[in-house]
Amino acid sequence: MMKTQSSLEDRVVEEVRGSRDELIALTKELISYDTTARAPGDPARDEAVLQRVLERRLLAIGAETDLWEADPPGAGNPLGIPADLNFVGRPQLAARIAGAGGGRSLLLNGHIDAVDPGPREEWTTDPFRGDVREGLLYGRGANDMKGGLASFVVALEALHRSDLRLRGDVVFCSNTDEESTGAGGWSCVRHGVAADAGLCAEPSDFDAWTACRGLSVATLKVLGRAGHIDMPQASWREGGAVNAIEKMTPLLVSLERLRECWRERSDHQHSLLSPGGVLPTIVRGGEWESIYPASCEVFVCVHYLPGHVDRGGTGLRVREEVMEWVREAASSDPWLTEHEPEWTWTSDFPPCELPTDHEITTTVLKAAADVGRQGRVAGMDSWHDAATFTLYADTPTVSFGPGDLHHAHCADEFVPVDDLVDHCAATALSVMRWCSV
Repeated sequence: MMKTQSSLEDRVVEEVRGSRDELIALTKELISYDTTARAPGDPARDEAVLQRVLERRLLAIGAETDLWEADPPGAGNPLGIPADLNFVGRPQLAARIAGAGGGRSLLLNGHIDAVDPGPREEWTTDPFRGDVREGLLYGRGANDMKGGLASFVVALEALHRSDLRLRGDVVFCSNTDEESTGAGGWSCVRHGVAADAGLCAEPSDFDAWTACRGLSVATLKVLGRAGHIDMPQASWREGGAVNAIEKMTPLLVSLERLRECWRERSDHQHSLLSPGGVLPTIVRGGEWESIYPASCEVFVCVHYLPGHVDRGGTGLRVREEVMEWVREAASSDPWLTEHEPEWTWTSDFPPCELPTDHEITTTVLKAAADVGRQGRVAGMDSWHDAATFTLYADTPTVSFGPGDLHHAHCADEFVPVDDLVDHCAATALSVMRWCSV
């Protein structure tokens, strides 16, 4: 690298480090807005307010911005998002800082929604206040991922104050609905948000996440037959009651056995990801405490690896194997043979994988190393927005963020302030090196 370039990079890094207090303040402000991930029927919260805060800062450094409420995803979308999901009060934000021309573009993406804080008594301080204690910034979303979003914005501001004109465009995108449905990222892709490569601010602890498992979600339903629990019951063939919860039990055992099987099978191993898995997460059954339950439903999550994607880009082959194991378990029960378990597959988030030596990966890891952080190529077991942009926007995107994912989604969620500053500096260097080529 030429000496003049190194000198310029040093100046930008110093500019970032001098913005420490500003970075803390912006992260705390973003935390103060309630953008709790939605459950069905929830009203909008502070999503629009937060997005306008980010928009004003980006406008101030010369970005062209686009703040819009997306249309419902519609039927047949590839992620299985509810077709009628609306975005009233939950706008998406995209901004473009135009380059001089002739360079590559870079996407900086993050989601603004955060999981519910849970019982407030488990928090040392108000989860929506943002509190710095002993070098750690606490608050819901501090780690996942309002700290990373603030870091992206402050990095762009530092580049602007350095009077640096890049050759390539920088595209900033903050979206809703990552934690619940993935609808926010998908709506941004449909809107045309894309670049030559991208970074997503997931809390990767300075690793570059280049792969993730796919996730298929289903409901498994077993029918029973209602009857009074205090009355003697005849055989089911003679009209007697059948306990749907008891009939579900051997099917759940079969799913557990399948999960153990996948852990041992060679085709379910990956150098960066955990083996595929099948996990029941929600059970609903019964109508009244004194009645044999007439039905039982189980919510099932199926994780699968990139090598298991079928020609249509989905996990259909994996789904078929899961259903076959359940059919086999049901075949030994006469009731279940005549009343077959019912599957309803509701969504499918396909796995994603970039080459470990992709240039965006090497660029961001070199930038991290240059600010004193030794990251590595890694993977994230669960789906995230980087996969949406990679698969559907032709924007190879890696997740690279401050903080450790283990400190997210819990009481007293936090991100180290030093992580925020170093991530901000590494982002600035990555933007300079990618967009100046």
